[in-house]
Amino acid sequence: MVILSVDYGESRTGIAVCDATEMLASPVCVINEKSRTKLIAAISDLAKARKAGLILVGLPLNMDASHGSRAEKSRQFAQLLEQHSGIQTQLWDERLTSVSANAQLSAAGIRGEKRKEKIDAVAAAMLLDDYIRYRKNRAESRPVAGE
Repeated sequence: MVILSVDYGESRTGIAVCDATEMLASPVCVINEKSRTKLIAAISDLAKARKAGLILVGLPLNMDASHGSRAEKSRQFAQLLEQHSGIQTQLWDERLTSVSANAQLSAAGIRGEKRKEKIDAVAAAMLLDDYIRYRKNRAESRPVAGE
């Protein structure tokens, strides 16, 4: 299934997508939009164009796994996105994805404005990659009928 991943931000939102085989998560773009209504419309259009079967929205939990104000904003955003797009949304823990994305871009020698342009999309890809691994591991751990 094609999955579109969203690293939701107040002014910049990263988008990533995986192929139908769920093998490869790739950064797509960063949407620079402060209007939640316009952002939801843009993401809905992208998800439909990519024929996404699921939209994964990053859930910014605190390090102790508690839910703060950003987590609640992301939860509300995901609900509105699902209503507008008609595509199921799921929240997924995004702790440390931005830190990891920063480290990955640093290792690749990407700095300054170029990093700022890419960081959110790379974080969305890391979020999606984590979710894909979870789905694969969950499927592999299911017992085979008759065993």
